[in-house]
Amino acid sequence: MSDSKTIQAVRGMNDILPDEAELWLWFEEVVRDWLHGYGYRNIRMPLVEPTALFKRAIGEVTDIVEKEMYSFEDALNGDQLTLRPEATASCVRAVLQHNLLYNAPQRLYYSGPMFRHERPQKGRYRQFHQVGVEALGFAGPDIDAEQILMCARLWRRLGLRDVALQLNTLGDTASRHRHRVKLIAYFEQHRDVLDADATRRLYTNPLRILDSKNPAMQELVAGAPRLADELDEDALRHFDEVQAILKRHDVAFEINPNLVRGLDYYNRTVFEWVTTRLGAQGTICAGGRYDGLVEQIGGKPAPATGFAMGVERLLALLQEDGMALPKAEVDVYVVHQGELASRLASRVAEQLRDGRLRVLLHCGGGSFKSQMKKADASGAAVAVVIGDDEAQANEVSVKPMQGGEQKRVSVQNLVAAVNRIIKQE
Repeated sequence: MSDSKTIQAVRGMNDILPDEAELWLWFEEVVRDWLHGYGYRNIRMPLVEPTALFKRAIGEVTDIVEKEMYSFEDALNGDQLTLRPEATASCVRAVLQHNLLYNAPQRLYYSGPMFRHERPQKGRYRQFHQVGVEALGFAGPDIDAEQILMCARLWRRLGLRDVALQLNTLGDTASRHRHRVKLIAYFEQHRDVLDADATRRLYTNPLRILDSKNPAMQELVAGAPRLADELDEDALRHFDEVQAILKRHDVAFEINPNLVRGLDYYNRTVFEWVTTRLGAQGTICAGGRYDGLVEQIGGKPAPATGFAMGVERLLALLQEDGMALPKAEVDVYVVHQGELASRLASRVAEQLRDGRLRVLLHCGGGSFKSQMKKADASGAAVAVVIGDDEAQANEVSVKPMQGGEQKRVSVQNLVAAVNRIIKQE
């Protein structure tokens, strides 16, 4: 006896239906054009990577590695594998594996699904999509600032409002080590206030305690030793120059000393673009510098910086702003009835497509009246109507859908006749 229960999608992994997918396609086209305008080239990595890659890159004591990764053992060879929870580590792995940094620095971008086992809510899903940007081999503050300027340009192009930039610097390894020692000592004195997450992170990743969202800990966090007090001159100069470039371009920002990001590989500049309109999931884009990651994954030391944006969150903002979902446009709907007409209709549809027109060929039979209703509903500018009489004469009838006289034209002249009608609209 078969199980007749309907199979549903995995919780937190959503179907994107045709109407909504039109907005995704439009967004992806805008993003590609924007990225190419800054000289970034596309790279595509596998969805599955060795688990060790993320443990080494992200850090074993991060929430992602400890609680959120979809990891499994390959049943055929016993390899430990993981669905990628983010793609910076994958991108760096690919760059090293294929020696892309051998001759020149690289500006790269990617897009696609990431996977984290989180509690699904608005703006946070178990399969979510990101557009990511990585610049490898650039050490100066100019590339940090350019990536932030890139984002500002995209928000203007999309017409996004209520998006603010938060900025911080995490300094370099020595300054972070000095700060870490002071943080541990400080929080040890206030163990009674630490929640379970903070207690767990106290000796493994105390910097992440500063990012706590627990209201009961905010006063404690506010009084914690400041990383800014430990920064060396090089890191301070780097951060000052990033700020100076942003000011020259009139990009407003707020320095947030508690902005630390959830991944261990960051150093120096970190940033987040945030909104107040998505509830708890207010970060729509985030990134920063990660100069140690290339060496950490096994390459020669090389500077790098990048960011990623959440596609679902950005599209939710656009729809909240009232952006209409664009629909796939149709130029011509081909209506036909009769055996000869059906044969000609298929040939005519291909001829119109050869002329770079978007064509819906009616399928499934039906009267001329019912077919014309479908032609009208399609939004096509022109209906091409074919009966056996027209087919015998190697002609078709062309009807403007927004009003106008229906005319018979030869098949040979059809593309030109349709284009004339479309250009008049």
